[in-house]
Amino acid sequence: MRTMWVSALLALASAGCTTTSPSPGATPAATAATAATAGGGEAPAVAVTATTPSPPPRVPPSSATAAPAKAAPSWTRGYAWLDGSAIKSAGSLEARFPTEPGFTRVKVEDGSFPAFLRTLPLAEPGASVVSFRGATILAPDDPRLAAVVAIDVGDKDLQQCADSVIRMHAEWRRAVGRGDVSYKSLSGFPMPYDRYRRGERFVLAGKDLAWTGGGRPDDSRATFRGYLDNVFMWANTVGLARDAARVPRADVRAGDFFVLGGAPGHAVMILDVAVAEGGKKRALIGQGYMPAQSFHVIRAADGSPWFSLDGDEVKTPFWAPFPWDSLRRLD
Repeated sequence: MRTMWVSALLALASAGCTTTSPSPGATPAATAATAATAGGGEAPAVAVTATTPSPPPRVPPSSATAAPAKAAPSWTRGYAWLDGSAIKSAGSLEARFPTEPGFTRVKVEDGSFPAFLRTLPLAEPGASVVSFRGATILAPDDPRLAAVVAIDVGDKDLQQCADSVIRMHAEWRRAVGRGDVSYKSLSGFPMPYDRYRRGERFVLAGKDLAWTGGGRPDDSRATFRGYLDNVFMWANTVGLARDAARVPRADVRAGDFFVLGGAPGHAVMILDVAVAEGGKKRALIGQGYMPAQSFHVIRAADGSPWFSLDGDEVKTPFWAPFPWDSLRRLD
């Protein structure tokens, strides 16, 4: 995993990373550019709070005639990372994976996180899981792999397991017009997107992060994606487990995730839920992993993409079983 040089954070950050030490004053993204090496899981911690961002300054039209109304931003259409991207969708999660006999998908509200995840775009059948460097990590015929989600992983070793949870959550919030996301570093330092889009940047300053200038006000897709990479630099399973809301087993829903913080730790996300008349539950589960790699849907030991949620723990093929007290949620 990615390691932070700050001694005050080292004990907990070591539960999640391994790379070169950043220089004081360097931005997380700049540090990541030199730290893109294989290994690791995740780095400092996240808790989500919603802040109310002030609207960006209005720019009057240059002529006396009122400017025509702008089209809705592309991200309001859903999966904005596909716009202008070489990544192509070959159908949705829902279409690819029908429920098992006797099970029915639970109802979800339009615009909700579960609805967003249910129709996630998938790569073509037969796609491999690849690393941030483009190397194959899981071949298409790997029995643990069900599908690859059609979403970029970036070109740095940042978007690993905890980061993938954050990525899905942040993308949904922005897609439904709630882009005022804010996460915290392991030390508790708030990293709201509202400040980032105004041109501020968080950098190392002594033993913690601090806000400084250096950027320009912008709320473009590129700026939002850059913000996420900076958050990923300081996020890990330890903080995710500590700061996200605990969820009672009876309330489990898509968007919730299991997380075990450690050295290293791991997190997997519930992408969809189905139920049977007797109350049995099944779930589709996705994950990122280390090194940073394609977000993908995994299979249970019996070969089904639907995992049983009826036992005392949930067993996945890449990690120790997840007990129910490791279930968390980002609002």
